[in-house]
Amino acid sequence: MAKYMHGYSDREAERLHDQSSILRRLLHSDVAYPAGSRVLEAGCGVGAQTVALATNSPHADFTSIDISSESLERARALVESEGVTNVYLQQADVMDMPFDDGSFDHVFVCFLLEHLENPLGALSQIKRVLKKHGTVTAIEGDHGSCFWHPETQESRLAWHAMIRVQQNMGHDPLIGRRLYLLLSQAGFEVKDVVPLWAYADSRNPELVDGAVNRILAPMMETAREEALAQGLIDRVTWDKGISDMRRAALPPDGSVFYTWFKGVFITRT
Repeated sequence: MAKYMHGYSDREAERLHDQSSILRRLLHSDVAYPAGSRVLEAGCGVGAQTVALATNSPHADFTSIDISSESLERARALVESEGVTNVYLQQADVMDMPFDDGSFDHVFVCFLLEHLENPLGALSQIKRVLKKHGTVTAIEGDHGSCFWHPETQESRLAWHAMIRVQQNMGHDPLIGRRLYLLLSQAGFEVKDVVPLWAYADSRNPELVDGAVNRILAPMMETAREEALAQGLIDRVTWDKGISDMRRAALPPDGSVFYTWFKGVFITRT
């Protein structure tokens, strides 16, 4: 199975659900497909985004794939509990998809490319299974765009240790800034690329708490053991860094900022 830095624990599944719920309006609200469209969701994970996509386009047919059978079981349970009927879940590797050329009208990719050793290879497969003039909607984050207040040396060191762990796996946690370049290199024509940023402070306590305590800090914690094992940071600094990061959710002066990049691309041939 391909490496996934954050793992497949119950806590990580909870984080992914929280992330999708908190960011749904920002990232997915305008993603909708025409009736009768065949849509591939590449890397559906635990299905949190699957439900949002299928709900936005109730008359499109979705095939949602993931390499992890455990994640797919979680996705299947969620899809069924939400009463979603236009999704077919299938275990498959995005690097070697079992679909004929030109099988889909559209492909949706979100938070996938950053976890691949060869994102261009995945995009080549995605292009293969797309019809002529089909579209790809791609959303990727950029951990280099994350800022918070109050910031301490320890919180910054802990964040950068997480980034290094992912980079040492051969993945790119800064991939958002390369989204346009990657899709262009893969032979797609750019329709649109925009930054989608989220800022929260004590004026919106629910959002700042969600961003810090339900997305960013839990994401950092998944890298803890590897960061320590690789000698990227010591235990005392790491623990203080996590604690300091959570202070960004506290009133009156806590705040956090992060940027995602979202693009729509069209197959040239």
